[in-house]
Amino acid sequence: MGSPRHNGNTAALAKAFADEASQQHEVVTLSVTGLTVAPCKGCNACFLNGNHCVQQDDMTRVYAELSDADTLVIASPVYFYGISAQLSAVINRLHNPLRDRFPIKKSALLLAAASLKPHICDAIVLQYTMLLDNFGIANVGIVAAQGVKDPGDIEATDYPSQARQLAASI
Repeated sequence: MGSPRHNGNTAALAKAFADEASQQHEVVTLSVTGLTVAPCKGCNACFLNGNHCVQQDDMTRVYAELSDADTLVIASPVYFYGISAQLSAVINRLHNPLRDRFPIKKSALLLAAASLKPHICDAIVLQYTMLLDNFGIANVGIVAAQGVKDPGDIEATDYPSQARQLAASI
């Protein structure tokens, strides 16, 4: 989960999904907010030194969690047509060749946007689907909540139910 609001709409969407999924699966929720994850330097040292990044930070925890996951659910607020900066740093650090060893076969995307503009999530969805296609990961669904600006707004919508339905389908 990539929202800096620990009790915001993205967190509520992720919780609805995780609560339902945990009835059938082992679920680990990892909030990247609060982790120290430096942006990728693009140095490519990880390709030369046994897949180890030269940066020593909390990304090692993220790598460890991903190495045990068969399904990945990405949850982010929509900030200026993109994902949160915290989550973006994590995704960019997946440039590491360790990514090819992750057993992830399926993925879902959960987004929370304040805006009701019809194409507010399109850039994120495009990048997400391109990444999944590149790595041969199946997209099991997307919940793109819109019009949920203030914490708690999502509770008056059908979006948590959609997240639970998506989780039940996996």
